[in-house]
Order: sequence, then structure tokens, then C-alpha cells
Amino acid sequence: MAIPVLTYHSARIEGNDYASNDHVAFFHDLRLLHSLGFRIARLEDVVANLKAGAGGAPRAVAITLDDGTDFDYYDLPHPRWGTQRSMFNIMRDFVAQFGREAQPCLHATSFVVVSPKARLELDRTCLAGQNWYTDDWWNPAIASGLMAIANHSWDHNHPQAHADDCPGAGDGTFTAIDNFAAADAQIRQAAEYLSARTGGRATPLFAYPYGETNSYLVEDYLPKYSDQHGMQAAFDATHGMVTEECDVWQLPRFVFGLHWKEHGELAELLLREGMAQGTGSRGRSIE
Repeated sequence: MAIPVLTYHSARIEGNDYASNDHVAFFHDLRLLHSLGFRIARLEDVVANLKAGAGGAPRAVAITLDDGTDFDYYDLPHPRWGTQRSMFNIMRDFVAQFGREAQPCLHATSFVVVSPKARLELDRTCLAGQNWYTDDWWNPAIASGLMAIANHSWDHNHPQAHADDCPGAGDGTFTAIDNFAAADAQIRQAAEYLSARTGGRATPLFAYPYGETNSYLVEDYLPKYSDQHGMQAAFDATHGMVTEECDVWQLPRFVFGLHWKEHGELAELLLREGMAQGTGSRGRSIE
């Protein structure tokens, strides 16, 4: 089992080319993965197989989206760069072009910031103040079969969120979440809201904000209090494949803009990592 998990941020729109726009990159990367012979898998299935010791399908890859802005689901008019095709609709376009049988398990997991107050503040200070950080799309996304909604913390411990219901840590880094009160407010509180908002259909996975972990979260809170917060695994932003040797509370992901930046670099990354894991990287030619 050596599975890459690829991560995109739909709010990262700094132009309309591959390097500057996660939507453009996602469009091209879906086609690249398909041309290389990768099979896209649901992230929750990757975790279930990992925990069961069942390995994974050959040449599988999973896709995640971080922060959960409305750009994940809706086409929206960016004030500078024009209307952006959503990550959800990019997947629908792929199905329309190639057919569902081309990638029968095509799927992405959106890790969302959960607090309504925090999302309002982040929309006002980090987006365009157009109410693009809502949760009314979560249930339709789940119902589509193309997306899952999962836990990216209560308020990201973001300096612009200004939530007053997460005690025990200063803003701006998730490494500061190093005690029970802070961890419980960020993770369990978020899980309970997600469950209520989605009718229990949220996926019980967690992604660390900023990709930042600490020993308290990885070794204490997440494993010891899983019966309370309900999470089954957690993902950071370290470079690497998901393998049987990974700690289920600190699973790696490759992040666009961090681990690959230019068109073609993803193929090189997957080849290099696949060879390092002894899996090879044979596939169809890239068109």
C-alpha cells in the first residue's frame, strides 16, 4: 500500500494559469492522473483499508480539498480573475467528457472550517466579503456521490477568525492546540456541528489546519479520546505516500503549491515517489 493523497485549496486564485490557480491545476491533474493509469479512490476507503491492514488498490490516489469555501461546490465570479469553475463541477465535467466508467470512484473530500462565525469573519477578511463561506452546499455535495464533507477544525485557529469559543490557544498556528480544552473545542465541537448539519453523513476524518501537528494531538488527544470526537484518522501536509507504516493520526498528503507547482511536476513527483516505494509508475502516455 503506497497511496498518494493530493490536496488543493479552491480559494487559491491568483491568476488563470496552472501555477496560480488551483482550479486550473485540478482540471489538468484529473486528466493527467487518468492518462497515467491512476484510479481515484474515496479517502475514507483508503483509511478503512489502512486500518484493516487490507492494503489498497494498485495505483490508487485520493483527492482532498482544504478550507471548504464555496469555490469547492459553486461556480463563482472572482472579482479579479473572472468566473471560476468549481472543483465539484470540474469533476462533473470530467465525467461528462470521459464517462463515469473512466473513473468510477471519482471523489474528493472537502475538509471544511466549521464555525459559522469564523467562516463569516474569514469571508470578510480573506475572501471578497460576498458570503462565499457557507454550509448550504454540504448536503447536496454529499448527496452527489462525488464529494465528502470532513473536519478541518472549528475555526482553523486562524488569526482572522476571532472565535471566542475555543479556549486555550493563541491564534495563528495549530501547534498551539496542545491541551484538552483547546483540542476538544477545535475537533469535537466541530465534529458535533458537522454531524448535526449533515444528518450524520459527514466523514469522520480530520485535516490539521496549516498541516501543523504536535505530540499532544497525535499521541494523546486524537487516539485516546476517539470515542468522544469520533475521528478515525488525521492528515497533515508532510510530503509522502500513505503506507502501512504511517501513523493513522499523522497521515501525509501532497499539497499543490507546496509539493508541486508547475504543469508536469505532478507526474515527476508520482513517478519519483512510486519508484521510492517500489511500485513503479507505468501508465498510458500523457496527451
